[in-house]
Order: sequence, then C-alpha cells, then structure tokens
Amino acid sequence: MADEPDDVLRLAREIADAYRTGTPASGRTTRRPIKRRGPARRPGREDAVALGDVLGEMVQHQGWEERLAASRVFSDWASIVGPEVAQHCQVDHFTDGVVYLETSSTAWAKELKMLAPRLVAKLNQELGDGQVLRIDVRGPQAPSWKKGRRSVKGRGPRDTYG
Repeated sequence: MADEPDDVLRLAREIADAYRTGTPASGRTTRRPIKRRGPARRPGREDAVALGDVLGEMVQHQGWEERLAASRVFSDWASIVGPEVAQHCQVDHFTDGVVYLETSSTAWAKELKMLAPRLVAKLNQELGDGQVLRIDVRGPQAPSWKKGRRSVKGRGPRDTYG
C-alpha cells in the first residue's frame, strides 16, 4: 500500500510526458478520432451564443410569452407608469388581459380611470401588442360595519321624523 501513491504519481507523470512529447505513455496506444460518415455536424455548434437569445427562443417555443408579460406587469410597474403614479397605486392581479389596480385614495382612482386608455397603450408598447386589454381601477376599501361591535341586528335605528 505504501507504493500506491508513488505508482499513481508516476503514472500521472508518464501521461503528462506523453501529452508533451506526443508519444504514448508506457506502451499504451492512443485512440484515433472516429471519422463520421454522413451529414456533417451542425455549423457553429461550438460558437458562443448569447444566453438571452437562447432563453428567448425557449420562451417562444414553450409558449410562455403571456406568463412573462403578466410577471412584467408586476415587476416593471414603476418603470412603466412612472414613480409618482406607482407610489399611489399597485397592481393587485393580472388575468385574461385585464390589469386590476388598487389605489391609495379615491382621487387617484378617478385619475387612473381617466388615464386608463393611455396606460393600456403604454403597457402594450412595453409588453407586446394585445397583452393588456383594459385596466380595472379600485379605490381604497372602507371597512364593513355589517359585522362586529358596531353592527345592529334587525332594521336598526331609523328616522323618527314623520
């Protein structure tokens, strides 16, 4: 067992010497490359290809364009609509070409309802034509008094003026 590391080291040196000189190590024969008959290999297979091109081709082949557009609505919202608008509204969800927004105030809800056609055009420009069909804007939601401490069973207090 003491000779094993020396044998391995000697073998490694012989192999390295064989690569340097071009002669086979310790009487071993080298393999000759196999010449293939038939169609040649694909041209440019070893050439470098941009990763973005490969991923773009894969996304298109798998049919993931709509899903990626949906995720870009969330991730790129601030850059698409601008920082001021993004500060006062956020995307709730995106389904079937409809972007559902929640705003911080009713004034911003009204403003975004009026800007909806422009936002649809800008989103389609950024994400691809036809990805966004319309925008549904909701203002802030007030609490419901139908349940809890301040609810009344029955008709509740009514007007007593005649």
